[in-house]
Amino acid sequence: MEDKGSSQAALDLQRETERQYCELCGKMENLLKCGRCRNSFYCSKEHQKQHWKMHKLICKEPVSKQKPGATQSGDGGKEGMTPPSQKGQQHREPDHNTATPSDLETKIKGFITNAECEGSVEDKTGSNNKSRPKGPDTNRSPPLKLALEYIVPCMSKHGICVVDNFLGLETGLEILEDVKTLHKTGKFTDGQLVNQKSDSTKDIRGDKITWIEGQEPGCEKIRFLMSQMDDLVRHCNGQLGNYTINGRTKAMVACYPGDGAGYVRHVDNPNSDGRCVTCIYYLNQDWNAKEHGGILRIFPEGKAQFADIEPKFDRLLFFWSDRRNPHEVQPAQATRYAITVWYFDADERARAKEKYLTGAGEKGVKVELNRPSEPS
Repeated sequence: MEDKGSSQAALDLQRETERQYCELCGKMENLLKCGRCRNSFYCSKEHQKQHWKMHKLICKEPVSKQKPGATQSGDGGKEGMTPPSQKGQQHREPDHNTATPSDLETKIKGFITNAECEGSVEDKTGSNNKSRPKGPDTNRSPPLKLALEYIVPCMSKHGICVVDNFLGLETGLEILEDVKTLHKTGKFTDGQLVNQKSDSTKDIRGDKITWIEGQEPGCEKIRFLMSQMDDLVRHCNGQLGNYTINGRTKAMVACYPGDGAGYVRHVDNPNSDGRCVTCIYYLNQDWNAKEHGGILRIFPEGKAQFADIEPKFDRLLFFWSDRRNPHEVQPAQATRYAITVWYFDADERARAKEKYLTGAGEKGVKVELNRPSEPS
């Protein structure tokens, strides 16, 4: 009974920790708590200062929970962060007496399908589609069928879905060639965080990125990929949660250089900036997660389960962008390419603009979804 009680306590602690995010960037590690309201978390004093204009509107001292003789920060919470370890609910690294995620969690299954052969693919080992259909006569699910019969129900059930062999080998290789050319010509720069301009960014994410609209010379196949993503989302529109999707970002083309770079656990949209669906296309041939690492691990909120997504070639991934899906990119030991776009919910995006919560750089540029797909 004691072991069962200890495991439940550890699970409760882990779930509470998973609800803690930096209010500015979404980072989930090494957090400090606002010294005034004790309800909001930040990864640094710098991020707390940057977010103070918004946070001060809701930052109130919890008078009813004060203990006699307890000291309070006199600076109104602007700089008054205290480590969570000084409060009852702690944010700490697991020790030998605390159950780790591997003890408490299991992998989510049943969210992978194949665009070239109907049905869900059971991913028992973390790999997928080893018996991939070959040849020009291979049947491919029409976008409407794929959207309504797989993506919509899968997102409703799991909040995550994967489509393998999305465009086929030939088209995938052409997109990869566009990306490699961008990389070779020096178009990539260090990835940035929303509203983050300090040197601490590299401690959080190690990728190199560039933003592509699709009209740039040499990016014709990337443009085609974006049009195919848009087709799927357009077919799903009105059935993905309560969202009305009316646009997306430009494409973020990313490269992890293969030197152990990754991205710590975070949330794409912790501040309701309008992004509702994250869509990622992977371009890594012969990827072996045991050797190369680079897994995207998603920790769905409120579940003692996680989803491991290997960045396999021609794989398309969808997941909710908000706090329901904290995720991390584990260290990659080989060059890892991906293309990401975020789709906007019309109402949330409008509210975000009113509150000046648009993202940094190209992330804040909306691209309308009003064009049909283009031929390859």
